[in-house]
Amino acid sequence: MAFELHEVLDTVRMTESEYFDIRAVTLGLSLLDCASTLPQTVCARVYDKVRRLAGRYVAIAEGVEQRYGVRIANKRISVTPVTLVAGGLQEADYVRLATILDAAAADVGVDFLAGFSALIERGMTRGDERYLAALPEALAATRHVCASVNCASTQAGINGDAVLRLAEVLLKTARLTSEQDSIGCTRLVAFCNAVATNPFIAGAFHDANGPDAVVHVGISGPGVVLRAVRETGPEASFNAVSEAIKRVSFKITRAGELIGRHVAEQLSREAGVPVSFGVVDLSLAPTPEEEDSVGAVLQAMGLDDIGAPGTTAALALLTESVKKGGVMAASRVGGLSGAFVPVAEDQYLRRAVERGHLSLEKLEAMTAVCSVGLDMIAVPGNTPKETLAGIMLDEFAIGMMNGKTTACRLIPVHGKTAGDHVEWGGLLGRAPVLPVSAVSGKTFVCRGGSIPPPLHSLRN
Repeated sequence: MAFELHEVLDTVRMTESEYFDIRAVTLGLSLLDCASTLPQTVCARVYDKVRRLAGRYVAIAEGVEQRYGVRIANKRISVTPVTLVAGGLQEADYVRLATILDAAAADVGVDFLAGFSALIERGMTRGDERYLAALPEALAATRHVCASVNCASTQAGINGDAVLRLAEVLLKTARLTSEQDSIGCTRLVAFCNAVATNPFIAGAFHDANGPDAVVHVGISGPGVVLRAVRETGPEASFNAVSEAIKRVSFKITRAGELIGRHVAEQLSREAGVPVSFGVVDLSLAPTPEEEDSVGAVLQAMGLDDIGAPGTTAALALLTESVKKGGVMAASRVGGLSGAFVPVAEDQYLRRAVERGHLSLEKLEAMTAVCSVGLDMIAVPGNTPKETLAGIMLDEFAIGMMNGKTTACRLIPVHGKTAGDHVEWGGLLGRAPVLPVSAVSGKTFVCRGGSIPPPLHSLRN
């Protein structure tokens, strides 16, 4: 793919005034060749491979940043779901493996390493059960390791037993990390239709069918899109707003692919193994910066506040316009490719919650048109496991029935109640604790088994 100089210069100008950056460059590493029935062998092989292939990764990414003047906000690693590599290990071995991954991440200088994951939408093996039992302690014992569990898909349906078990995992993780406002739960994502080309934390993992090493890029740029929407003016039609978003999305996507390809090429030379370029994820991901906000874009479209009638339609317009502009600029698009609406990480969304304009139920409705889900949602620490499971079942039903990725990153904050606030700092931001429904769905949630897939899953 050829890039013109004016495209790069346009992008550099955006970085100077509109919070534009490449939100994430994620190096995916296969750990399939690290498998063994011996726990110490698995841990040694995993540590060695991450150190060997990613030792120069951060330095290379920083060099590309300097060369093009485009900041890469996060340099991260994803690995093969650990249950595919360590399925024969015992509970304590999974905890040890998590600490080894944590040490490797710290050694190579990345902020997060993802892929401490399991794919259990069709059922659980004994290894999966041991993994889930170890997960709370693994998250409590680490700082850099992120976990995800795929509990549902359009093809398989929803594993209700796994969802209820995961609710128990969330509550135990919240208790074990209670001194840090249950921060362990911020590194755990539950999925329906998880994708293996996702560069965004905490839900990333490396495709088991992928190459040994691959670089994926997650673009962002709510600040850039915000300016484009504001410049259209309040009288502009839906079509005009969409065209403005598509034009700027094209530019930031081109920059993302340029950066990702150069990181992959240089890493391939220095690591001595082929490192391919994967996909560009066309997502808008906010940060706690005031104007770097998806919520701000929605308000700029003409909403008095997020949660007003029309909010879901505005989010649909935004998401599809970003995709349509970006897909023409990239050789391969993948990942989540939607607008992120994490309450803790977006100041406009947080304030809408605090004003009572944005509820958990409205956030759920919004997830029907963006490919992320209920993200960074703090709820009371005494929320029953059946309520947590019911929220996840509802979210996964949206994903299953619509053939799209949906996820839940719920944080039952130990010792906090609705109306309280929690401060995690950095990219995790600050969150109000949302109330959850007091009406119980316990009998339904505890039926057990799986919710069957929809009829339209029968395609071959």
